[in-house]
Formats: sequence, C-alpha cells, structure tokens
Amino acid sequence: MAKVELKQPIVDEIKGFVENAKAVVLVDYRGLTVAQDTELRKKLRESGIVYKVYKNTFLNFAFKGTEFEELSKDLNGPTAVAIGLDDATAPARIINDMLKKMPKLEFKSGVVEGTYYDSKGIQVIATIPSREVLISRLLGSMQSPIANLARVLKQIAEKAA
Repeated sequence: MAKVELKQPIVDEIKGFVENAKAVVLVDYRGLTVAQDTELRKKLRESGIVYKVYKNTFLNFAFKGTEFEELSKDLNGPTAVAIGLDDATAPARIINDMLKKMPKLEFKSGVVEGTYYDSKGIQVIATIPSREVLISRLLGSMQSPIANLARVLKQIAEKAA
C-alpha cells in the first residue's frame, strides 16, 4: 500500500472539519505539560471546538483551495489546530483564557469568518465576547429605556391616584 493511501484519510478528516468551520486558530504548544494540555483539550471540547495536532504537511494539503489557505505560511514547528464549528471567536477566546495559566502556549495565526489574522490580530479577536453575550447586551440596552419609561409612568399614575 502506498504512503499516499495511508495519509489521504487524515487529510480528508481535516478537510471535513475545515469545510464547515467558522474559525481556525493555529497555536504553538511547545512547553506544555501533559496536565496543561489535557486541561486545554477538555475546555475546548466542552465548547464544541475540535483541537488536534496534525503534521504540518497534512494541514497544508487540507487548507489548499479553502479560505484557510493563508494559514499555510504559519505551518512551521509544532502546530496544534483549534477549529471552531459554531462560534467564530470561541477557539481564540478559550485559548486566550488558558494563556493566563499556560504562558508557554502561543498563538501563531488564525482565520475567523474568512479573514486572516496574525498572532497579534487573533489576540484582539480573542477579546470579543461570544455571540450570545453580545445579543444579551444588545437586548439589555434596548430594554433599559422601556423599563425606565414604565417606572416613570407608574409613578405618575400613583401620584394622580
């Protein structure tokens, strides 16, 4: 059996993940202990993020012809990939939270909803709250004036009575 036949299923697996991904973040995981890596994987898995370590050549083949192709230039050295399928900012946000506990973990780059970001740019993306939090903030700010108006009208009605 040729080596290509053995490698193709791995490339196809990556392509399957990337096909529906909203975000892909590359990280350098050198220096992490097994316990730290296990904790990171657990947090990412709980959020529905695929986190795996693949050979850079496999990632390179899988990214070809996709919106994530620009990540190929950052595929050097040990690379782990976090693939966000539902929330576009979740991979960067969770990894950024873990950076506080694991200073050896480093962003390499990422693509979020079709836009490439270098390590500094992906750190900025990591500060954006999740979609649900943004929606709840918007609804809260829209609801606040209405609630205030209701209180004022109630007080006016109580004074008149």
